Amino acid sequence: MTWISSSADRSSSGRNLTLWRGLLAMLAAYLALTALPIQARHDPETLRERLAVRFDQSRIPLLDEWLFMIASSKGIKEEARLMRVNDFINGSLAFEEDISVWDQSDYWATPLEMIGKGRGDCEDFAIIKYISLRMAGVASAKLRLVYAKARLNGMAGPVWVAHMVLAYYATPGAEPLVLDNLNGTILPASRRPDLQPVFSFNSDGIFVGVSGKGSTKAAAGIGRLSRWEEAWRRILADGYE
Repeated sequence: MTWISSSADRSSSGRNLTLWRGLLAMLAAYLALTALPIQARHDPETLRERLAVRFDQSRIPLLDEWLFMIASSKGIKEEARLMRVNDFINGSLAFEEDISVWDQSDYWATPLEMIGKGRGDCEDFAIIKYISLRMAGVASAKLRLVYAKARLNGMAGPVWVAHMVLAYYATPGAEPLVLDNLNGTILPASRRPDLQPVFSFNSDGIFVGVSGKGSTKAAAGIGRLSRWEEAWRRILADGYE
C-alpha cells in the first residue's frame, strides 16, 4: 500500500485487507465518538491538578515545558511546528513497552498519562504528537495517525512489527511527512521504505488507505469500545474541550 494518493489505496491485497478489517472492527466505535472534532483548547490548571493527583508533583515541570512548547509554536510556520513538537516529544520522553509501563499488553495513553509516566510506546508517541500539533493550531485534516508495519533488524535478520506514526499532509494530495519515535528525523514517506502503512485515522474518522487525497473515510460500524475511543474519553476527561 502506498502513502500517496491513488487507486492503490482503495485496492489492497487480501492479506492487508484482512488485517485492516480486523483493526477497523477494533476502532469502529470511535467514529461515533468523534462526530465533533477536537478543539485546540485545554485547561492547564486542570491538567496540573490531575497530574499531581494521579502521578507526582515532580512531573509538573515537564507538563509546563510541554505546554510552553505548544504555546510558543503557534506563531511559527507549520513545518517548523512539526520539528519543534517532534524533537520535544522524542527528546523528553522514553520508549518503553506497555507491559512494563502499564502492566498491560496494549494500552493507548493520553498525553497526560505519558507525561506522568515519562515513557510510552509507539502509539503513545503518535497520540501525544497529534494532540500537541492540534493544540498548536494544525488542522486535523492535515494529520493522520498511521498504523503500519515497521522493519526492524532482529537477531535472525529483518523482522516486521506493528508500529504507529504520525503523518502530516501539507495539502490533500501531498506526500506526507512522517513523525516517528524510531527515526527522529522528519522525512517524506518515500524515504521511509522501512514502513508499510496499513490504514490511517484522526479525530475526523478512520480512512481506507493513508493518502491525503485518494483515501476514503470508512463507514461507521457498531461495535465494542476500541482502545482509541477509550483513550479519547480519557483525553477529554483530562481537561481538553
